[in-house]
Amino acid sequence: MYDIQTLRQTEFPLSQNYIYFNHAGISPLPIRTRDKMQWAIGKLAEQPVNFWSDYAVPAIRKLQTETAVFLNAAAPDEIVPIASTSAGMNAVAQAIDWQAGDNILFYKGEFPSNAYPWMSLERDGVEMRMVTAALAPLSASVERGLTLDAVRKAADAKTRLIAASAIQFFSGHRTELAAIGAFCRQNDILFAVDAIQAAGHIKIDVQAMNIDILAAGGQKSLLSLPGAGFMYVRDEVAAAMHPRSIGPNATRNYQHWLDYDITPRPGAARFTAGTLNIVGIFGLLESMGLLQELGLENIDRHTTQLADTAIEKLTAMGYELATPRRSHGPIVTFKTGLGEEATDDLVANLRQHNISVVKHLDEAGVPYIRLSFHCYNTQAEVAKFMEIFGMMHSDFNSNY
Repeated sequence: MYDIQTLRQTEFPLSQNYIYFNHAGISPLPIRTRDKMQWAIGKLAEQPVNFWSDYAVPAIRKLQTETAVFLNAAAPDEIVPIASTSAGMNAVAQAIDWQAGDNILFYKGEFPSNAYPWMSLERDGVEMRMVTAALAPLSASVERGLTLDAVRKAADAKTRLIAASAIQFFSGHRTELAAIGAFCRQNDILFAVDAIQAAGHIKIDVQAMNIDILAAGGQKSLLSLPGAGFMYVRDEVAAAMHPRSIGPNATRNYQHWLDYDITPRPGAARFTAGTLNIVGIFGLLESMGLLQELGLENIDRHTTQLADTAIEKLTAMGYELATPRRSHGPIVTFKTGLGEEATDDLVANLRQHNISVVKHLDEAGVPYIRLSFHCYNTQAEVAKFMEIFGMMHSDFNSNY
């Protein structure tokens, strides 16, 4: 296990005075990441042309190479930098040769980045099949996320793609990627994974898990800058795709600007979208390097333990959880028992006490509070949150 106190002091100084439990929304930058991006901005100010040829182009290739290792992709050319998860999912959704009557399956509770790109295809005659949690009220037996059992029941011969979050943004449900991936491969179904809440927490092996498409923005579990992330597209799958959104660097003869030829580049590079956020790419590389140094298995074990503690304490305090007591990640979400306005005020009051959490509404508009942990958070911070939250909640119950 890594040294958490040293990590907090050297990379996350905000932790000295602030309890930050909103990594599923946006994460603080490690110091090394901030410093590297400041270096890149300085180079751009000095000589942008030299910066691009001497630093930017090698950094893009390095991101492909290191992400391929990070995800165990077969080759770096299966990786392409993207601006966001939604940008990546929209690009591939519009590149598949859909047929009227095809259907797409996903959990009704996906973050819009992994729902709207597929839902937009309804105009082309593609059917959406949304799986819902079967049991209510919520209990330990309810999995608020996609499961293999649900997939088996909902999929049929017309299912072309199954979309899932590796870790569900609302409930923290940890998806059975390997099991669902195996089902997809056996049934010739594409498997698309939103990994923005998971790529910096858990080990993802796209080959072993039979994942065809994976996208992750950098600002959440990857501890990096908004506007820079990566997408994996399995080479065989990419070869059959014909992008509708075509950038100048996404075509076969991209270095000859006036030879108009929209023949796509091989592999995932056909999804290259214009000029890349190169400063963000430098930052993403630094953050991924830190995560690799710490070890994803170590991060997973540590943040899952933090979530287990929060689940135990909140359950003892009588709160209803959206998070399953098994198969969860670093996210814990619970019903406040207050109205939306009161919950907003409660979250604002917590921030005044240097504690950052976020309110979320469930499908029915009921307010919940979500805690989301990362590598440098501690058990002491969880205990402190419970103490302060418990006192505040009692006061709010009296006043609202």
